[in-house]
Amino acid sequence: MNTIKKLSGYIWMLMAPLLILFLLSQAIQKISTAAEAVKSNVILQWAIILLIFTPICIGFFIFGKYAIAGEYDHLPESSEEV
Repeated sequence: MNTIKKLSGYIWMLMAPLLILFLLSQAIQKISTAAEAVKSNVILQWAIILLIFTPICIGFFIFGKYAIAGEYDHLPESSEEV
């Protein structure tokens, strides 16, 4: 099970920057194809999307880093172990 946790840590760490790059590419594509009348609304929408998902992706990366470091190898089973 610990091997699966470490492997998933690598997946989380790889997925985080890839997700940011995907969102940035989509934002650039959608903003460049938007009509001039709605361009400011599209820019605002994508700014909000990027503002929300960037900290989430940073959390994915940190979660993966802890999984690789083995921080989740033994989880407490009772409140006395905490």
